[in-house]
Amino acid sequence: MAAAGSRPVVSRRREVSGGSARSLLTTVLGEFVLPSGTPVWTATLVDVLGLFGVEEKAARQALARTAAEGWLSSDRVGRRVRWSLTRPGRRLLAEGAERIYGFGSSGRPWDGRWLVLLVSVPETMRDLRHKLRTRLSWAGFGSPTAGVWITPHLGAESDAKLILDELDLSGQAMSFLANYGALGQERDMVASAWNLTEVSERYDTFVAEFAALAPDSPDAVLRAQTLLVHEWRRFPFLDPQLPPDLLPTQWPGTTAATLFNEKHHDWRTRAQTRWTELASA
Repeated sequence: MAAAGSRPVVSRRREVSGGSARSLLTTVLGEFVLPSGTPVWTATLVDVLGLFGVEEKAARQALARTAAEGWLSSDRVGRRVRWSLTRPGRRLLAEGAERIYGFGSSGRPWDGRWLVLLVSVPETMRDLRHKLRTRLSWAGFGSPTAGVWITPHLGAESDAKLILDELDLSGQAMSFLANYGALGQERDMVASAWNLTEVSERYDTFVAEFAALAPDSPDAVLRAQTLLVHEWRRFPFLDPQLPPDLLPTQWPGTTAATLFNEKHHDWRTRAQTRWTELASA
């Protein structure tokens, strides 16, 4: 959530075609290269990205930029180049996989307490304010009013401290645990802090796009599995995973999580088999 209660909804087609070659490459690396643990040829990665309309030049640029960030290393075998995940790359992708595949699987008990973070950044320091807002939002915090950040997940305090330390704001912040009081309505506070309607719409879109999808060829299965994971890996950053008592009735996140797990299980073996065939060519 780039801002409290606000995040633009972008269609999957626009994201796939609008300069997301690196994002798709990350999904492919995490879903296929990480589990195999073996190097992969440039041609294989270019061909797989081509299934999504990514041109060869864009695919090669994505590889080069990912390597420049330290996620990949390359070696030449004759005239061919193959790529391996670096140790940092494996660690980052493994952490991402744990977050993706475990997300939405089970509800966490909640004792009714909130972690409240108070941190104020002057209006004149707009860049710093933006960084703080972006990073706390990605960490699952919501802001019901200026300078106040909340989450029902008390363990998020360590994430907040890391963010504040890196932004040199720890000296200006306060945190405490609290139960909601007698004034106002707790659900109104939640509505001010997070735009759950928008998150719900994203879940509805996910379900609509994948529920009836039935790929009928090896390439189609590989593409469907990649897109499934590619879309799902956004939700840990979109959905603050609020306790059920704070969510609207018939929350679509539950349906979406069940769908993801079912489709991922159904397609995984065939997708992995097709990947192995392409990687071995």
